[in-house]
Amino acid sequence: MHQPDSRLSAADFDQELLILFDAYVHGDIDRRGFLERARRFAVGGLSAAGLLAALSPDFARAQQIAPNDPGLRSETVNIDSPEGHGRLSGYLCRPAKASGPLPAVLVVHENRGLNPYIEDVTRRLALQGYLALAPDALTPLGGYPGDEDKARALFAQLDQHKTRQDMLAAAHALQRHPDSNGRLGVVGFCWGGGIAHWLAAQLPQLSAAVPFYGNHPAAEDAARVRAPLQIHFADVDERINAAWPAYEAALKAAGARFEAYRYPGTQHGFHNDTTPRYDDAAAKLAWSRTLDFLARQLKR
Repeated sequence: MHQPDSRLSAADFDQELLILFDAYVHGDIDRRGFLERARRFAVGGLSAAGLLAALSPDFARAQQIAPNDPGLRSETVNIDSPEGHGRLSGYLCRPAKASGPLPAVLVVHENRGLNPYIEDVTRRLALQGYLALAPDALTPLGGYPGDEDKARALFAQLDQHKTRQDMLAAAHALQRHPDSNGRLGVVGFCWGGGIAHWLAAQLPQLSAAVPFYGNHPAAEDAARVRAPLQIHFADVDERINAAWPAYEAALKAAGARFEAYRYPGTQHGFHNDTTPRYDDAAAKLAWSRTLDFLARQLKR
């Protein structure tokens, strides 16, 4: 991973503003509420709207793997989801020169749908030798709209029960894909991190789950976890971290296999290299741990 030259980082913003932005991103306040409360942080000629723009994703600058990379074969696929919304689309990537079936990884996005950041992560995994699929939960509402604010608003309209069933259907479809060898892992970020936790309790055949700063299931769900977990936490992320001790205790009581890492000084979303909350050192370390973990669990 990389940190583009002259990019703003979390250190360039007041911590209270970052917490306010996190509340906006996760729907606790609306755009107007963010702008009103962000005005007191607007200094040096930068307006509240300017602060929001500065904190928002810049997908083009952060792209690591081009969509037409010659080492990849990529396509949009349709997935049947009879218990969910009926059908959803996904972005499927694999190494161009793969011979034989591959271990498979489901990549689950944040609460904005299948945006370019998640597509890029999917390509990164494919280049590591995986059949990687990123479903778009926004399919029933027209798919990711190309605008993060619109995507967030659409996401709030989804029937979350059906959406979880869509992700479960995508996991089953990926595991059954002709190019899959049947060994399945999941990597999820934010909302997708919560889905990775949830799938670990739903799929006995899951071989690995890697939640990044995702909501934890109810403690009683820990008894159903069979897959090894590798869990990544931001440091300044009380909304997520407050629930961890109870779920950690439940995992231990259930005899689940897990490892958990908290990255000092980081913000929620630190792996997302399209925003100032990205932390280069922590993201590199977390990603190297993720790749090592997936290789141990899926490539043996």
